[in-house]
Amino acid sequence: MDISRELPSSTRSGKLIVLDRDGVINHDSASFIKSPDEWQPIDGSLEAIAKLNFAGYRVVVATNQSGIDRGLFDMRTLSAIHEKMYQMLSPLGGRIDAIFFCPHTAQAQCECRKPKPGLFHTIGQRFHADLTGVPCVGDSLRDLQAAEAVGGLPILVRTGKGEKTLATGGLPEHTWIFANLAEVADALLAMGREHLVVE
Repeated sequence: MDISRELPSSTRSGKLIVLDRDGVINHDSASFIKSPDEWQPIDGSLEAIAKLNFAGYRVVVATNQSGIDRGLFDMRTLSAIHEKMYQMLSPLGGRIDAIFFCPHTAQAQCECRKPKPGLFHTIGQRFHADLTGVPCVGDSLRDLQAAEAVGGLPILVRTGKGEKTLATGGLPEHTWIFANLAEVADALLAMGREHLVVE
């Protein structure tokens, strides 16, 4: 579990949203995203992050990256992929406040690999934040389960593995469903509240 980039503490204010990476921000691949060239944003996702930033949201990424333990890419390559993401966000006025990732395979039985909530606990600790009601966006069941475990609001997008996840079922009871991250951002901004409260 680690952070590749984090803004100074003076910038940590306002609302928080947690995003999965592959399938939410960028197009996913069954053979993993192994290089900056393979990292391609989903239409509207970077603009959505910028919109959230402008509205006062701190955007944090929590992502499983078992390709590291599988030997498919190394930490330097992962950093280069994320640097590409930062560089593409910058002209839009967008930023990601921090990226938390798990490098392990399921066989490691670690606490940071989603659906376990270790990454989310670390986010709460690092940002001194209660994650209850915090929007957590993913395209797979494990993303939603990790969010539910910390009291976050699970939000499923239909991009990436989202359609398959929806068809398989078993979603947490209060899961919200949107076509993509752009729709998520528009919905949150329209509501105009720091956290979504599920009644």
